[in-house]
Amino acid sequence: MPSFFRKYRVFLGVFIIFSAITLFLFYGALKPKKILPIYNPADVNPELVDSTVQYVSKYHTIADFSFINQNGDTITQKDYEGKIYVADFFFTTCGSICPKMSRNLFEVQTAILNNPKVKLLSHTVFPETDSVPVLKKYAIKYGVKDNKWNLVTGDKKDIYTMARKSYLAVKMGKPSELLDMVHTENFVLVDEKRRIRGFYDGTKEEDIQRLIQDINFLSQQEEGK
Repeated sequence: MPSFFRKYRVFLGVFIIFSAITLFLFYGALKPKKILPIYNPADVNPELVDSTVQYVSKYHTIADFSFINQNGDTITQKDYEGKIYVADFFFTTCGSICPKMSRNLFEVQTAILNNPKVKLLSHTVFPETDSVPVLKKYAIKYGVKDNKWNLVTGDKKDIYTMARKSYLAVKMGKPSELLDMVHTENFVLVDEKRRIRGFYDGTKEEDIQRLIQDINFLSQQEEGK
């Protein structure tokens, strides 16, 4: 028997290696590939979407915008052109979920610090109180890197429109108060074509890790083009 194995050891070795490679290739072919959906207004909770766009089921993209950041600079879609970015809505005096969201967004900032393809964009929902100096103080408190993360303020109507019609991420407030907004814990992932690719609970660590993984996935897709 030992002589039999010695005689066919080369054949057996090749057969085992070939079988292993075949199984690996079959596994790779059968394993579901990761896909990030493209979200449109019709796919999202209607409470977060302006009624004028709730019917839109395809081709939704983030609209052009112009706001002022923590340094008094004008920030437009040109600053995010061709970038993957994470958007959210907050206000500096929020004592409930905002501090945790900001700390978690700092964690995302740390993860993308050396990735030139990715940026962050936080909009205040109380522009009447969150002036440039107030945003700057908040930025310093939470370790904002100016080249990666913009905290922006501007006309409340414009912010409201972006929140409800573009990012599909903010609930309406009191019907009796014009442009009243109730910000949510949502972080919104936007790809380089201005399409929404994911929503994440900014207060949950598991969602933050999923967000970082999805950012890396989109970045790798870009590299492969």
